[in-house]
Amino acid sequence: MSYNFNSYFSILNREIFSCSICLDHLEDPVTIPCGHNYCINCIKTHWDEKGRRMHSCPQCRKTFTLRPEIKKTGLQSCLVCHICSHCKLIGHKYHETVPVEAERTKKQKELEMSRQKLKQRLRDREKDVTILQQEVESINQSADKAVEENEKIFAELICLMQNRSSDLKQQIRSQQETEVGRVKELQEKVEQEIAELRRNDAKLEQLSCTEDHNQFLHSYSLLSALNESTDSSSIEIRPLRYFEDLTAAVKEVSDKLQDVLKEKWTNISLTVTEVDVLLSEPVPKTRVGFLRYSREIRMDLNTANTSVLLCEGGRKTTAVKEQQSYSSHPDRFTGWCQVMSRESLTGRCYWEVEWSGK
Repeated sequence: MSYNFNSYFSILNREIFSCSICLDHLEDPVTIPCGHNYCINCIKTHWDEKGRRMHSCPQCRKTFTLRPEIKKTGLQSCLVCHICSHCKLIGHKYHETVPVEAERTKKQKELEMSRQKLKQRLRDREKDVTILQQEVESINQSADKAVEENEKIFAELICLMQNRSSDLKQQIRSQQETEVGRVKELQEKVEQEIAELRRNDAKLEQLSCTEDHNQFLHSYSLLSALNESTDSSSIEIRPLRYFEDLTAAVKEVSDKLQDVLKEKWTNISLTVTEVDVLLSEPVPKTRVGFLRYSREIRMDLNTANTSVLLCEGGRKTTAVKEQQSYSSHPDRFTGWCQVMSRESLTGRCYWEVEWSGK
């Protein structure tokens, strides 16, 4: 159901501020004992009519043996004021009435003061917006510069690593060429020795087939020296490691570099997150301030010790002697009468606890 309050107050205004005799706005209003209001001249004229012995209220017809004493009301100040017309029924009982012009002047001054304060706040906030916009531009410029300089630093590091890799590759190839040359030179000498040994073996084979004994003995004395001239020591080769030691050394340096990067990189990441342009809000000192960070905490049944009873949807916990028949769960407290909350809390948080008992 809805009400038209404007129409309601309009009816009240007509009833309260109109004279039922002249049907016009009250002029010098007075009140008679029954509570109705009239213009002072209207009610006097009505009661002064010739032959009237009894005096009555023209509206409710209540009669008075003696001519009632009429009293002025405070309605004059409200004739053009509808602000407090709703409390006329109780005769402005709970406040003093003042002329509407004086009240308007007072409220106008208060309004101007309020507007001045509002305009000052507006100017302050506009200034804050300008400062924040400048901060945005400064942050963007600083971030762009940091990205550019860091890209340059890493490019130099990458270039340095590439140069070291190229130098090492060149050294390996150079040493490879030297060692291969030495081995091939020795290989060539050994192959020449093999050829000579084969020739001597062929001569000895031919001698063994000679039928002339004198010829055999004569040639044998000459060829017997071949065994001494071709006697050579075996070649000794180092264990087959070649460049493995080098690879191990490079791997060791790589591991150390990675360890240093991991250790220092954490500090670098923290330095990035510590960039905080805005001043942190002051620590609250009143309950109203703390309530800005209020959180509703609910307890997790899966963590509750069997001596803890949960109720009210996990918002109330009670330590009880009777063991609760909770299901087995890896997160449940077993040695301590404790329980964890469902929510994970980060940043500033505030909650209130009602405690009773020991």
